[in-house]
Amino acid sequence: MKIRWRQHEIIFASLSLLTSLMGFWWKTLHLTLAEIRTIYEPPFLANSFPFGLYRNLLLPQSGIFVLVYILYMWVNLFIIPRLIQQRAPGDGKLMISGEHEKSKAPKRFYAALKKCAWLIMQILVVVILLGMGVNTAAYFLNECYFHYPGFTFFPPFGNHPQAQLDLFGGYKIAAALLAGYGCYLAIRELAIAYLERAAGNRTLRILMVNKVTALLVIYCSVPWLVASFQSQSDQLFYVSYISLASPLLLIYLSNTYWLFPLKGDRPFLDRGILLRLLVSTLSLTLPFALFLSSSDHFTWAIIISLWSGALFILTPLSWLQFQQQKDPILQLRAAEKSLVKSRTSLEYLRSQINPHFLFNILNTLYGTALNEKAERTASGIQQLGDMMRFMLHENMKDTIEMDREIEYLRNYISLQKLRTPDSGDVEIKEHISGEPCPHRIAPMLFIPLVENAFKHGISLSEKSWIRIELSCTPEQIRFLVSNSVHRPGVHTDQGDASGIGLKNVRERLKLLYPGRYIFSANPDERQFRVELIIYPANRS
Repeated sequence: MKIRWRQHEIIFASLSLLTSLMGFWWKTLHLTLAEIRTIYEPPFLANSFPFGLYRNLLLPQSGIFVLVYILYMWVNLFIIPRLIQQRAPGDGKLMISGEHEKSKAPKRFYAALKKCAWLIMQILVVVILLGMGVNTAAYFLNECYFHYPGFTFFPPFGNHPQAQLDLFGGYKIAAALLAGYGCYLAIRELAIAYLERAAGNRTLRILMVNKVTALLVIYCSVPWLVASFQSQSDQLFYVSYISLASPLLLIYLSNTYWLFPLKGDRPFLDRGILLRLLVSTLSLTLPFALFLSSSDHFTWAIIISLWSGALFILTPLSWLQFQQQKDPILQLRAAEKSLVKSRTSLEYLRSQINPHFLFNILNTLYGTALNEKAERTASGIQQLGDMMRFMLHENMKDTIEMDREIEYLRNYISLQKLRTPDSGDVEIKEHISGEPCPHRIAPMLFIPLVENAFKHGISLSEKSWIRIELSCTPEQIRFLVSNSVHRPGVHTDQGDASGIGLKNVRERLKLLYPGRYIFSANPDERQFRVELIIYPANRS
């Protein structure tokens, strides 16, 4: 799924051009001959120049509309795609040596310089074409002022007794329009890039953006349509439209993508849901109610009416709409969670159960078997088997008993202790509560934190330590891992395992326990400390 912001904007621009042209021609051609002479002909008659309806009004005005639209399409369909296009896979090569990287720097610099020059050229072309169009339209719309002997498009400098066409005025207008739209384009493209690349709920986020931009097309098209066909401006209509349609749109989006999915199976009269509904509808209607009141005089009746309409009319209607589309929304949420879970499992299998890891364990068990009878070897093999069984079966479930997660955690720590040199320079302390934990939890949330500690906290040449604590209460699960930090360049027992990293843990927590976890990572010069608190039960 892709963000359709650009496509929706093009649809709005096309609708705006169509309605502007149709409205302008409809209003003009419906004028009587007396009205045309009253509105448009006086300056032409005063300068003894015949007025042509098509030559001096319809065609130049329509032409500037069409020219702006063509240049808009040129910018969005030609210039922007070439600026944001990504390098095709395989165009670049993996650079290992810094010397090679430096050799590519001049080429990248010249490529960027060439792209910048191309962009400047495109901007100049757009400004020149738009400026020429504005000047041409201005000439024909005001032709009666310029039709005298000796008129030239390039008048001499200084005062001139006759009216002159301001050639630079058209280019100033074109440059100002392009600068303003360029700022908007920068914001739009940065927002699209962030939304498409940011982790967590990507599909649902794109769906929301597409819904918002589609609704904005409708929201903006209505007043544009009215203005195009309305002969006189009606301020009351626009004030009323903004004050009524804006909160309706915002409340609909808030209910559909935030409140109703958050509600789940809880009733509307649930204290937390009802409070959120009251606060959100009031906060979204109050500013527009005050805006509507300021157009006449302040009245509490307007505020209460808008708020009541949002609560008792819009909320039930948006709930019915949500019921029709909730399955795709909830499926997208579930699909996003499944994707993160699958990626986590795959990355973890690649990093944790790989030949390097297995060979290290088996070599350690082999050495242990030579020094002792067989008890530790058998225990290690059994722990390894339990871990692999967990990876194949328990890890595929959405949630597991907390006791199973603790068992896997203990097996992992025990096997890592076998790999760790048995000396006084390495200290590994664990305090895992032995009391039964009544909660169910998503599998493999704690292991990446422990893996990270063993990966970075154990040095083969310096004093090292790791401390692991896990406690469980009826309300929460608290997990704390801290490890020693070594100066740069010190060899640590990292192996080839990369782990899934703290970033992936944060991503899973956001999806699986939104608003129900506390995660903090606090590194300093002496230790790296990670604390995770999970509230498995929903809290209002």
